Amino acid sequence: MDRVTFCQRGYPNLAVVARVVNEDRGDFTVRREVRRAGYMVRRGETTCWAPPWTSNYVTSKHDDRTAPQFRNRKGRGSHKGRSYDRSRRDRQRGGHAGGFGGPGPRSRLDDADPDVTMSDGSQDGGPHNRFTPYGRPMRKGGDGRFDRDRRQGKGGGGGRGGFRGDRFGGNGGTGKNRSGWFKVTIPHGRKYDKKWLLTALQNICSVPFTPVQYHVDHNRAHFYVDDSSTAGALHKCSHKITDTDGYKVEVHINPSAPPSFLLSDLKPEHLEHLKQCMAKRFDGSQQALDLNNIRTDPDLASQNIEVILNRKTNMEAVIKIIEENIPELTCLNLSNNRIHKLDELADLISKTPNLKTLNLSHNELKTDRELDKVKGLKLVELWLNRNPLCDLFKDQASYISAVRQRFPRLLKLDGHDLPPPIGFVVEAPTTIPPCNGSCFGSDEIKALILRFLQQYYSIYDSGDRQPLLDAYHDGASLSLTTPYSTQNPSRSSLGEYHKDTRNLKRIKDSTIRFRLLKHTRLNVVAFLNELPKTQHDIASFTVDVNTYTNTLLSFTVSGVFKEVAVDGKSRESTMAFSRVFITVPAGNSGLCIVNDQLFIRMATTEEIRRAFVAPAPTPSSSPVPTLTAPQQEMLTAFSLKSGMNLEWSQKCLQDNEWDFNRAAQIFTQLKTDGKIPDVAFLK
Repeated sequence: MDRVTFCQRGYPNLAVVARVVNEDRGDFTVRREVRRAGYMVRRGETTCWAPPWTSNYVTSKHDDRTAPQFRNRKGRGSHKGRSYDRSRRDRQRGGHAGGFGGPGPRSRLDDADPDVTMSDGSQDGGPHNRFTPYGRPMRKGGDGRFDRDRRQGKGGGGGRGGFRGDRFGGNGGTGKNRSGWFKVTIPHGRKYDKKWLLTALQNICSVPFTPVQYHVDHNRAHFYVDDSSTAGALHKCSHKITDTDGYKVEVHINPSAPPSFLLSDLKPEHLEHLKQCMAKRFDGSQQALDLNNIRTDPDLASQNIEVILNRKTNMEAVIKIIEENIPELTCLNLSNNRIHKLDELADLISKTPNLKTLNLSHNELKTDRELDKVKGLKLVELWLNRNPLCDLFKDQASYISAVRQRFPRLLKLDGHDLPPPIGFVVEAPTTIPPCNGSCFGSDEIKALILRFLQQYYSIYDSGDRQPLLDAYHDGASLSLTTPYSTQNPSRSSLGEYHKDTRNLKRIKDSTIRFRLLKHTRLNVVAFLNELPKTQHDIASFTVDVNTYTNTLLSFTVSGVFKEVAVDGKSRESTMAFSRVFITVPAGNSGLCIVNDQLFIRMATTEEIRRAFVAPAPTPSSSPVPTLTAPQQEMLTAFSLKSGMNLEWSQKCLQDNEWDFNRAAQIFTQLKTDGKIPDVAFLK
């Protein structure tokens, strides 16, 4: 006759009822039922076998489809998800595995006996601490992993990942950002002007947004937005903005806690107490303010006011009080305040122009790069001792040198006198003088160079550059250089030039340097034929003669160009170049290139704005339309009056529909603005 045994095990929010059928200890059946409020209930049957020599050993099959799906941890090799570590993990949680003296843990209870009535544990007066052959020792507080995963939302809704599903506020899964805030990160954002970057994002973002707490941390720029749709729209802006170097601007979005200043604002009544506290700490005779360890100030502590100067709003409140009450401050002590960033102190540069002494000792500044944020202060005394950054230098000399690079007038560091600084202090603001244009040295050299450039670039911009063989010496050399950058060159518009660049800052291997140098005119012209097809703006050319002798002429030509469409594809990018030609006389009035150094970069905004403004001359290879007798007479007269050659004179008249007076007016205006190139007057 069957012996029926009822066993019940207590879990938080779970009630487990099971019965063991068949008194044969070598083969018995376990039927169980699980209940939890709001949880799926499944019914099933598990057959277990136990050897006759132990009453505790149970091995069973079970269905775990209803259990919470725990996200696999990444592993290495063939054992991903750490499935091989289940026994060790279970032993750490109080259970036993296999034949080590006890039943294995049962984290998934999903089968039920349809013949047993389900009931909550509370109805039976609490959990019964009876032996259950399939259970594990009861733990106060329930199953730790289950409770932890339930609190973190790691149920069957799936794991976190990427920007899929609910990353920006959907209802399913675990990626939902409960705070509603998102942090926007721009890698390499330090090099961008804040106004330019935010304006560029506003222009292409499909959702208007207001950046909150824009700041720069190391090389990255950050700000916050408080709306999931805005975050999603900003994420789509990634790689859609091209900077002046030709690189795509990346935009990274991550869920975030609210900005710190929203959590730590001082109340108006607190600000008044803070102001009174600072007044007591101010020495008017020395114009010195001592805020050492202000967090523990008795006056503030008695009012339960906590001023923490490593919080943005707290530091801003202090600086505002200084600005409004003691802008003539000369000495400020901020020691022992756990300060780890100096972003807010940058405002002291404009708000306390007389500040000469700053004490930042006993804080948590980790790198000397933080000092860059306040290097505009004209300090003569600075205290930095007992900060982590002091341990980064190999000796005292390098420490002093790094600090003095930011504060060249410094006379005292950490209480020790420094040798007097050596340098020049320029109080008056200086401006870069405007460009003076081309410098030829003489009219004879000017005519020679302009004729050479017109011939050279008319061939260079044509479909076939092979005729340039006549322009190079048999032993000529050529090198190509692009700007040095730590970013991925393939994402730049200069990518096609980067593979051949001979930038000595990037190329350290002498063998590679030699290989990138093109030797002999055949190799030079073959290399030029491989470069993208171009159109140069001759009106943008600026020429400077470097050296001129009877046997050698060296000059530099700078300007802008754009790549033309090839097979219907156009890069639509304007680039700038600087080219040094070293030439020797050829024939009666020609030049032969012996060395050619070409430097290519992305054009600046101003260069792009001014590029290709002046009308381009009609290419000499194009068919010349037949002119009537009156047009021929008008062309000759216009050429004599303007001084331009016939080719440019004809272009000007054609653009103005052969209206002599209007063409003359346009010519006068363009010449006054300096927009007509010198080659237009070369006859």
